[in-house]
Amino acid sequence: MGDTQDWTAAPGAAERARSVPAVAWSCAVTADGTREEYVGAHTVTDDGEVVLGVPDDSALWAATLCAPRQEPSAVLEFADVAPVPVRSRIRARLWLAGWFAPFEGSLRFRPTRVVLRQPSGAVVVGLDEFTAARPDPLAAEEARLLTHLADAHPDAVERLTRLVRPESLHAATRVVPLAVDRHGLTLRIERTRAHGDVRLPFHTPADDVTQLTERMHALLNQASAAVCPRPLQRQRADGDG
Repeated sequence: MGDTQDWTAAPGAAERARSVPAVAWSCAVTADGTREEYVGAHTVTDDGEVVLGVPDDSALWAATLCAPRQEPSAVLEFADVAPVPVRSRIRARLWLAGWFAPFEGSLRFRPTRVVLRQPSGAVVVGLDEFTAARPDPLAAEEARLLTHLADAHPDAVERLTRLVRPESLHAATRVVPLAVDRHGLTLRIERTRAHGDVRLPFHTPADDVTQLTERMHALLNQASAAVCPRPLQRQRADGDG
């Protein structure tokens, strides 16, 4: 269990930045002094450019046609929202600054600056890194996997808390799965007025759902051999009483 606690493998900033727009529900666009939000209107190309479908009468389309060389500067904002109901559901935000150009009836956005903000802080991602990176292979399935784990297997979530250091569970009122990627599972530890996140890394990355299932079973087997943390025992006893 010591190796699991000490190894903190996680997605790099470029991979994380590519994953956010790949599964984001919406895209907020600021251009020419206006801000518009588009839901279900964007796709991302293999090289990280964003193709946005907008109405012909939108302010953004007009700004594109009227801009010099029909390439208005703009900022795109994407939010990574946790699929399970928790406090502070925004897990990350991504800002892309760059240029729009008409493209086959849509608008194609070429980023020139990439900024990723996570709870640990903001980081500027190099364009070459962003272009070369790929979204997490589990990103498209994450929402389904996490909600199934939270709703159908709360016993498994409780068992996984045996891999969490007891001090991290102090005063915990609820533990829920917050995120999963090819590198590991993140649990949200909620308290009455605060919360914290704990990461359980996999022993090796998972490139598909089949491999993820094997990695989760490995974590659960480790948890079964661990001692139940005392804070969780008190929490359960209080709830029963």
